[in-house]
Amino acid sequence: MKSGRSAEKNGDAGRGPWVRDDSAPGRAGKEDNMASSKSYLDFIMEQLSGLDGVSWRAMMGEYIIYYRGKIVGGIYDNRFLVKPTESAARLMPEAPRELPYEGAKEMLLVEEVENRPFLEALLNAVYEELPGPRKRK
Repeated sequence: MKSGRSAEKNGDAGRGPWVRDDSAPGRAGKEDNMASSKSYLDFIMEQLSGLDGVSWRAMMGEYIIYYRGKIVGGIYDNRFLVKPTESAARLMPEAPRELPYEGAKEMLLVEEVENRPFLEALLNAVYEELPGPRKRK
């Protein structure tokens, strides 16, 4: 993916420690409408670095997350959200459904961002249920 960046290319391996702050602007209240921080993207990409083929693309202050060419989720207001596939709902039965932005379809909030094996299993499961990338004309 030409405009995306893989975790290996970010050059941020070893950065940390990372602590999720639910009281940070953009996390607690949707009225903040704050763009996501690059440091939160870097943290999520580091957590996903065990998977080959994870990349991202910046879009209007937020970040779309791709796995092996398919959009699996994104970073919105410093929240990691994934598409609400059946397998994602099974893996996260208590996950809140949240809107990434006004007018969008609901997605599932990933709360276990510290758990690398869980994140890897989640992305693999979501990937399997999604259709292939659309062909461009």
